[in-house]
Amino acid sequence: MPKRLALILSCTLLATSSQAAPPPAAVPAGCEHDRARLLALDENRFDQDLDGGWRTLAEKPGCKLAAADLIRDYRQAHGNDAGLLYWHEAQVRAFAGQTGAAIALMEKSRRPAQADAGGWNAYVDASIAFLRRDRPALDKARQELAAVPFPTD
Repeated sequence: MPKRLALILSCTLLATSSQAAPPPAAVPAGCEHDRARLLALDENRFDQDLDGGWRTLAEKPGCKLAAADLIRDYRQAHGNDAGLLYWHEAQVRAFAGQTGAAIALMEKSRRPAQADAGGWNAYVDASIAFLRRDRPALDKARQELAAVPFPTD
């Protein structure tokens, strides 16, 4: 029994002791990228640069999953639970056909109710309903979005 307990404890410690990104999975041909450089970018350059970061990889044919994995690895390497990174990984996984994984990530992108003045959570609900092909839920989320007032500034 003590050996088994030590083994379980060791495995748990190994699984939780590092925040470094996991080693890269095999990258499909044509999807090669400078992983170390991309993982070293600040969040804005990694996520919002339309000509850099993960987006250039995602635009290459057949590279959506490599880009989604890169976003996941970035989140893990930086201990970053930003909702927008979950959202972008979810979008890329949805485009690649990983609907279940995309929905789970979209759920993680929700904002607390007090921080949702712009209707983000209704947008999340609509996207999930679309992926589930749930027309009543999509219509409900659309009504919620339509009720969000336009910004005044």
